[in-house]
Amino acid sequence: MKTYRLGKTGPEVSALGLGCMGMSGMYGPADRTESIATIHAALDAGVTLLDTGDFYGMGHNEMLIGEALKGRNRDRAIISVKFGALRDPAGNWNGYDSRPAAIRNFVAYSLQRLGVDHIDIYRPSRLDPNVPIEDTIGTIADLVKQGYVRHVGLSEVGAETIRRAAAVHPISDLQIEYSLISRGIEDEILPACRALGIGITAYGVLSRGLISGHWQKDTATAKGDFRTMSPRFQEGNVERNLELVEALRAIAGNTGATVAQVAIAWVTAQGEDIVPLVGARRRDRLEEALGALQLTLSNDDLVTIEKAVPKGAAAGARYPEALLAHMDSEKNR
Repeated sequence: MKTYRLGKTGPEVSALGLGCMGMSGMYGPADRTESIATIHAALDAGVTLLDTGDFYGMGHNEMLIGEALKGRNRDRAIISVKFGALRDPAGNWNGYDSRPAAIRNFVAYSLQRLGVDHIDIYRPSRLDPNVPIEDTIGTIADLVKQGYVRHVGLSEVGAETIRRAAAVHPISDLQIEYSLISRGIEDEILPACRALGIGITAYGVLSRGLISGHWQKDTATAKGDFRTMSPRFQEGNVERNLELVEALRAIAGNTGATVAQVAIAWVTAQGEDIVPLVGARRRDRLEEALGALQLTLSNDDLVTIEKAVPKGAAAGARYPEALLAHMDSEKNR
């Protein structure tokens, strides 16, 4: 397993990370036993970066990771935690809270649920419009000094916010959606991160399964599955997006890889400062994703992929409009 340092100041992590959100119901029911087996398989394969959020399943995801790490060498896992998203008992979303007192409360609960004495990367899930980013980062910096957190990260914020945050404390990485069909970071956000020596942990590299090669228009979605409200999966959009997948499938066939492997390899080819997170919930999907690390795309391959899936080709936004309104990374779109 290749490893890379996240930015200039972040931890050394595996070339591929495991995003654990889907193990706690965001894409329909998940099997607990298989989820833990998948985390174990990832660790055994050399994957060190495990990504979660304290609001995934209202704490379920952190407890799941804590259970999976029992009996394991905790220091071989780099645990990344997002905080701040507020939910109610019905699972509804109620904004974001990045007040200093709230952050100290959130981290205490996360440490308990994970069963660890420190979190490797701690980051606000979204920008709280009511709290200056300087206050948020300053509070996490205090947690670093106290030993509860090792590194400070960001998530889904724009270039200006990144620069303001980095002026307070070194930032290891920005977690943000980046894939063949979600390339908005290339205009301002990625250049800003590179200028400041901040790494990228890219989620949604398969666009929630849409460009995995496994999704079909008639694929059933369970109640509570995020894709039922995602614009790119809606009637009129999904057909166009699946045409892009078929174009990608033809290219994959020529490389001897799967569609998912080509999509992941494309992200890794964009720079060693970008680490893709894959949301595998099963060991077979994890094994397929790991196979992407053995695929090296040539310049000709990259040109062919660009022609087949050009920037901006996707139909529909990556989130519903109501959610995009809360995303600092989208404010200049």
